[in-house]
Amino acid sequence: MALQLGDTVPDFTQESTDGPVHLYDWAAGSWVVLFSHPKNFTPVCTTELGAVAKLKPEFDRRGVKVLGLSVDAPGNHAGWVADIEETQGVRLNFPLLADHDRKVATLYGMIHPNASDTMTVRSVFIIDPKLKLRLSLTYPASTGRNFDELIRVIDSLQLTDGHKVATPVNWKPGEDVIIVPSVSDAQAREMFPAGWTEVKPYLRTVKSPA
Repeated sequence: MALQLGDTVPDFTQESTDGPVHLYDWAAGSWVVLFSHPKNFTPVCTTELGAVAKLKPEFDRRGVKVLGLSVDAPGNHAGWVADIEETQGVRLNFPLLADHDRKVATLYGMIHPNASDTMTVRSVFIIDPKLKLRLSLTYPASTGRNFDELIRVIDSLQLTDGHKVATPVNWKPGEDVIIVPSVSDAQAREMFPAGWTEVKPYLRTVKSPA
């Protein structure tokens, strides 16, 4: 059965460019972004891995660990890592799983037979510190992923986990948020003493609490 939001993600141990990764131990209470690649030496994925390496300080600042996956043997990763550094101007600074036996790909439903019987689709999983799946996305092979958007989603998740708010369309950190409908006006007055803007009884906007 496919992983669904709120599910506890399955554990695994797999080889990587940084040695064996045992997910539950490696995550160690952090947020995790796991993202897959069809195979080594693919052009779009080369640009993606370079982009994530450059963004790693932003992930670190949010307490997020990033973990790539490609369905190639460990020995094939070194050449691709060198290509990434040469073409993208940055050294890989996070583990890249060598999922040559498709173990992780099968656990996480990354094989889509209508796309390919053998290679993973380009999936993204955001996993919270309780090992719950909070977001999953699948991209077509021709479209590079937007990792700035993934960081925005993480900012939203981390904010809304700590406060009873939701984030509106195209929200960016620091912008107004929405008080969730389950919070009554009486509760909202205690939580947001500076007040809020009532657009509709079900749509109450308030300055971001963080």
